[in-house]
Amino acid sequence: MKQLRSLLIASIKNRKINVFLLFFVLAFVILIFTKLSKEYTNTIPFAIQKMHVPQEYVILNDTAKVNITLKTHGFKWLSYYFSKPKIKVDFKKDVYKEGSFFVYSKSKAYLNNTQFDKAVELLNINPEKLTFKFDVNQVKKLPVKINTQIAFSPGYDKASNMVSEPDSIVIIGPKALVSSFSFLETEPLVLKDVRSHISQPVAINLPQNQPDLKFSHKKVVIKAGVEKFTEGAVKVPVTLINVPNGVKVKYFPKDISVSYYVSLSNFKSVTNKSFKVVGDFNNAKGDQAFLKLEVVEIPKTVRNVKLSQKQIEFIIVK
Repeated sequence: MKQLRSLLIASIKNRKINVFLLFFVLAFVILIFTKLSKEYTNTIPFAIQKMHVPQEYVILNDTAKVNITLKTHGFKWLSYYFSKPKIKVDFKKDVYKEGSFFVYSKSKAYLNNTQFDKAVELLNINPEKLTFKFDVNQVKKLPVKINTQIAFSPGYDKASNMVSEPDSIVIIGPKALVSSFSFLETEPLVLKDVRSHISQPVAINLPQNQPDLKFSHKKVVIKAGVEKFTEGAVKVPVTLINVPNGVKVKYFPKDISVSYYVSLSNFKSVTNKSFKVVGDFNNAKGDQAFLKLEVVEIPKTVRNVKLSQKQIEFIIVK
């Protein structure tokens, strides 16, 4: 019996607490609604949202914000505080040109009717006139400069020059900015132990904090053929050139060993007829009995061409 009585008393007390909390919450909600239903006057910054800016123009150093004094109810102010309010500036119909500026100068009544609903009264705008300095866009094609650090596996090397696709980037922007660029460079491409063809997308190192510049591409693909290479050597006859008429010259050696670096796929195509080594008699000096040698014909498929000796001895036979 005593236990039942205790339960009843506890239940009554809990109900009283719940009723108290309910009335407290209702009173708080009514207070908030009362406050928010009242009108308040305040000044807040509005961001500028540019619309329909002609493509041939770019806006420079423009007004970023405007301070607007409004009178409206608390619910509307609540929406402004939780969002970033903006004023729309339509460059098709709301601005006019004045020298090198676009000018936006609208009355408070115009703004009130076009940008705010009936519950909002616009009291003041500062500054009253907005100016947007502009420049004419320039279009320029810039070559891409490749930045690579490639380490090949032993015996491997690139079989063709590295190229980027595309090999140039179109830049569009203010003439003052665009004219300062002569090329664009890729971000570093670092590869190690390479033994196969290279085809790697790489980002372009684009200027930061330049929203007025537009680029046709932000990435390129760097490509290069890679093959296994080996050394080769052939005996090539030495040819004397520019020997005066009536002069006989004997020289030694008659043949020179030419060494080179070539890909395995092109190894068999290289012969001694692929090279031409000459000694130019016009370069003979005084009593010197030797001529410097020069390789004047080299196949495109080879590299690192070296002669076993850089000069020959000669005598003039009278």
